Amino acid sequence: MNPEILKEEVQNFIQNYSQPTATLAFAGSPFENITVQELIVQIEGRRKAEKKLPTWFQTSQIYYPKKLNIEQTSSEITAQYKASLVSGDSIADITGGFGVDSFYFSEKFKEISHFEIDTELSAIAAHNFLIFKKNTISCFAENGLQAAINDEFDIIYVDPSRRHDEKGKVFFLKDCQPNIPENLEEILRNCNVLMIKTSPMLDIAIGLKDLQYTFEIHIVAVENEVKELIWLLREEFKGNPTIKTINLKKLHSEKFEFNYNDEAEANYSHPEKFLYEPNAAILKSGAFDLVSHRFKLNKLHKHTHLYTNKTLIDFPGRTFEIEKIVPYSKMEMKRAINFPKANIATRNFPESVESLQKKWKIKDGGDIYLFFITDMDNKKKLLICSKVS
Repeated sequence: MNPEILKEEVQNFIQNYSQPTATLAFAGSPFENITVQELIVQIEGRRKAEKKLPTWFQTSQIYYPKKLNIEQTSSEITAQYKASLVSGDSIADITGGFGVDSFYFSEKFKEISHFEIDTELSAIAAHNFLIFKKNTISCFAENGLQAAINDEFDIIYVDPSRRHDEKGKVFFLKDCQPNIPENLEEILRNCNVLMIKTSPMLDIAIGLKDLQYTFEIHIVAVENEVKELIWLLREEFKGNPTIKTINLKKLHSEKFEFNYNDEAEANYSHPEKFLYEPNAAILKSGAFDLVSHRFKLNKLHKHTHLYTNKTLIDFPGRTFEIEKIVPYSKMEMKRAINFPKANIATRNFPESVESLQKKWKIKDGGDIYLFFITDMDNKKKLLICSKVS
């Protein structure tokens, strides 16, 4: 850390700089004891924080780390959600990073231990905690895995790094740092609950093979984009975990849960009056038949994960009213496409959105929604829809 960056005139410069940072790179630093590279890190970090970390963005005297550290940190909304899942007196964040998760854990726990092996990042997090008056957080610039193996906590939280020195970006847990599967038994002996954050790309079945004793998996989406998977483990837990999906939205959250390996039989039909598209968290869960059974909806096809019925229901996802069903043929399409733009989606369909836009000369946007699908009879259809919710 460079303490010169925290001076008032420098902070004002960082907060008010509105031009591209490339312009600053050519102009050079206006401050004698601060390099232009240091200024760019602060400006770009603050810009990244505006939407992802509004509390940090709105607070003066915050010190920002390198761009990669900001990209890898949890957003405020997902950190708040994680903190709501656990409770106790003590928690160890063994891959503390920029400290966003520890910040929100401090609202639930009496003692928070923030471990970060990168000494500069640890110092940055410690400085920011002081600014926020988070006095219950203790920062340790050391390998948190050793603490998880040797010390006891109510909760241990880990967000393994998905960047490997040799393999680049990785998704399998055994390739991440720290290697949790390799140390799982030892860690579980030292906590009541182990919480692990993983990439949304991790396959749930593969994750469960590596993470025995998982009792809950939370699939967390923000505005219909899956951001992370949260795994909760307890020593010697046996049985099927509960899968909890949540789509965090501005006004409300959509929740859907079930027990892993729950079986259900889907019903099928041709498109009826309403069309239902599950949110991204549910789609990630793979509970396609269960959605049909639970909401009493009909699927359009085994591999077309859209649902339909005649009566409008409250549904965790998007809902549309089907205005027209068009067989996918050149003649029928020419008759049906009488609008310049629409929102196009494909489900179990052999052509891409881009090729369909080009083929039928449809620009993106507007209030019309087009779903190119394969129906229960393996016939290709176009569903022309208007959005209900």
